[in-house]
Amino acid sequence: MEKNEFQKLLIEALEELPAQFKDKLQNVDIVIEDNMPKDFSKRGNILLGLYRGIPIKKRSVWHSFTLPDKITIYKNNIEKICRSNEEIKRKIAEVVYHEIGHHFGLSEEELR
Repeated sequence: MEKNEFQKLLIEALEELPAQFKDKLQNVDIVIEDNMPKDFSKRGNILLGLYRGIPIKKRSVWHSFTLPDKITIYKNNIEKICRSNEEIKRKIAEVVYHEIGHHFGLSEEELR
């Protein structure tokens, strides 16, 4: 899938977020990268997405001037595990929602 088409699917997933979450997304950058960092692949992990930042639940006034949180979506890994464009679309939404959950402070257990 072309990167611009993948990006459109990501934007659609963000537009379909419930307003209660969309309105509260603060100081977060969402990007697409083709491949996950090499240090993760060396451990045998296959990442579809990664959240880096300070969850909203843990922020204080001392975090007012921090860099934006970052959610990275790994295009090639999502494409590897999906069999169709429709499945890619669903997986992008699932991964984006999962990583946004981390932005709001949810643990892996809570997200499951």
